[in-house]
This record gives sequence, structure tokens and C-alpha cells, in this order.
Amino acid sequence: MLDIACGQGRHAIAAARLGAHVVALDADGDNLSAAEEAAKLAGVRVEWVRTDLERDPLPPGVFDVVTIFNYLDRARMPTFLQAVAPGGWVLLETFLEQQREFGWGPSSPDHLLRPAEIISLVQPFEIMLARDVIETIDGQQMALASVLAQRPVE
Repeated sequence: MLDIACGQGRHAIAAARLGAHVVALDADGDNLSAAEEAAKLAGVRVEWVRTDLERDPLPPGVFDVVTIFNYLDRARMPTFLQAVAPGGWVLLETFLEQQREFGWGPSSPDHLLRPAEIISLVQPFEIMLARDVIETIDGQQMALASVLAQRPVE
């Protein structure tokens, strides 16, 4: 599994607990240090990699699962999708424009999705599930778009 923009490793550690081999990428060294400590405490192994998410290449077609949470780079989405192996999966979830109404989270349109936009970001993958939703998590309202899609077998 490849976790892009892993932050402090919440999703990478959860996947490693389930037995996945995880490579987790982030540009922030402080986040990666915190993630490494959290993984040690959890007793799991994750390969933490500091990388420039806006420029550095990714290995093409080698990961069965690629996850991207709370990160949006429209220009790099084709590169991120190329890292998914044929028949593999991408799980993407990030904020919608409506998030601004809640007074926290990203405010730049570069980091917020328009309604239903998420589907176009994973084309030509086969959409298994897509949603735009407002939900409350840990007492905070969030406007989110999510998609689970499978790369066609070539």
C-alpha cells in the first residue's frame, strides 16, 4: 500500500496493523518523525519516505492500494494513479468547497473539491463508490468527497 501525504501516519499505521506492507510519503519531516514514533508504539513497521509530493516521481504500477486523505493536487493526480497496479485500488478522500462554511480546514480553492468533481479525478478507473457528504467526526462538521476506484486490468 502507498499512503500519499500520510501526515502523522494514522492511515498507514492502521493498514500496517492489518498486515499490509506500507510505504508512506510526506513532505514534512516533523510529521514523518511523529509517524515513525507512533508506528513504534503500535508495534508495526511502515516505510516512511520524505518526498516532494509536487515534483518527485512515484514508481509506476506497483501498489495494490494507493490512499490519499485530506490532500489535493489536481495536476499530480495522473501521476498518483499511475502508481496503482493493474487491478489495484485508489481510495481518495478530501474536503469539499463547503468546508469553508465550518471555519476550519483548507480555504484555497486549490485544495477544495467542487461537488462531484472527485469522480473526474480518478478517470479512467472504474468507480466502485463515490460520495459527497457532510458529516460530524469527533464533534466537528466536515464536508468531504470520497471515492474508491479500481484500475482496469490492461
